[in-house]
Amino acid sequence: MKNQPLVLVADDEPRITKLVAVTLTDEGFRVVTAGGGEEALRKAEEVRPDIVLLDIVMPDLDGIDVMRQLREWRSVPVILLTAKGSTADKAKGLDLGADDYIAKPFHPDELAARVRAVLRRAAGVTPGGGIVHIGDVEIDLERRFMTRDGELVQLSRTEWLLLQHLAANAGKVVLHSELLTKVWGPEYRDDLQYLRVWISRVRRKLGAAPGEPGPITTFQGIGYVLNVDEAAALEVPEAVASAGHAG
Repeated sequence: MKNQPLVLVADDEPRITKLVAVTLTDEGFRVVTAGGGEEALRKAEEVRPDIVLLDIVMPDLDGIDVMRQLREWRSVPVILLTAKGSTADKAKGLDLGADDYIAKPFHPDELAARVRAVLRRAAGVTPGGGIVHIGDVEIDLERRFMTRDGELVQLSRTEWLLLQHLAANAGKVVLHSELLTKVWGPEYRDDLQYLRVWISRVRRKLGAAPGEPGPITTFQGIGYVLNVDEAAALEVPEAVASAGHAG
């Protein structure tokens, strides 16, 4: 049982924490609960969970603040539990590094599936070692971090997995289906809109201005390529390159 993933659930509504705990325990997870943000931080330090589920709205310390503090000392995957329709909170949470969000009320089967999907992404294997340079950006594939102008750039696990796969194949077109399958799993292989949203987030972390492609070029209907320098474009097959455009 000790080998099963440990989930920390924080919500100030006892019926929610009970539902989540029962659901995930039935699915084979170990579960620890917290009734607020401060308690969640204490328990996270004590038990070092494999994944954390945080309600966004809690009276003492909200989920986004808890996530921000967690990110300062450990890169644990985080799923935000949000009230249905709180679009602004979802967007803010994803921008600050949440790996996923689940709107309440949620179906127990969806909850377990989302937790598994995030854990699967978090366990992704590094596709290669070495350091990739893109202007003032340095991507260290072995030590799993990125700097820009010498400063560490905070990346969510999903952002890192996307960047990691593109950087390991720098100068080559990576297909939409390959990225979706590698990062999210085979059930996401056709979810292009989901991929576009996360590519946009990675572009911003690489320093691209809003609406600009930066070093990631889109090949419409095909995939994306991370250009490490001007010569990298020459490695793209001519037939594919003719379809490419920045966007």
